Amino acid sequence: MSAGNGVLRILIVDDHVLVREGLLRVLGGAPEAWQVAEAGDGLQALDRLRHEAFDLVITDLSMPGISGLEFIHRVRAEFGRLPLLVLSMHAEEQYALRAFKAGANGYVTKDSAAVELIKAVRKVAAGGAYVSPGQAERVVLRLNGSVAGARHEQLSDRELDVLCRLVSGQRPTEIAEALHLSVKTVSTHKSRIQEKLQLATLAELVRYGLEHGLVGDAPAVASNTCAG
Repeated sequence: MSAGNGVLRILIVDDHVLVREGLLRVLGGAPEAWQVAEAGDGLQALDRLRHEAFDLVITDLSMPGISGLEFIHRVRAEFGRLPLLVLSMHAEEQYALRAFKAGANGYVTKDSAAVELIKAVRKVAAGGAYVSPGQAERVVLRLNGSVAGARHEQLSDRELDVLCRLVSGQRPTEIAEALHLSVKTVSTHKSRIQEKLQLATLAELVRYGLEHGLVGDAPAVASNTCAG
């Protein structure tokens, strides 16, 4: 799939300036001379998609405002089969599965080599599907039920996002501001999370999250391994 002039037009969606700059360098160095634009969050990206023509979207999962998964759902609802590639810090297969279920066409981790990202872009833009080789086997095993899932896999996408942010040390007021929710709604999510995971206290939630690598995208935390 390509634009009328034969040049692939790509929209990068990520709230980190350094990540976007790095992607611009990688994609700008492809021999195809792709045209690459950027957006800092899902809402900004949706606005650009409504006013400009793009052939492929590359999005993060953990972003302020609407989450990456919610953004994927909205892209599918508004723009049909527009190719969409997820580029995420999440190496666990459950995040890839959530992304594909939301409507993504490909999934690559941010620690992948530039050559793999370019390969994924070509594959997804051409109408195919792509998943990092290191994840492919685990994704298949999870899909066919060969590997049992962790308790937090029963959480909704929003609940998982809230859990990750709590584990990262964000307070309910900070989470509410970041996700454009009320503090009461965040508290309700927290209660449901505790009920589903059968954990009574915040300390137990944090311990569980750390044990499973569920560290969100809080400003004070360097790690970014949780889906939005």
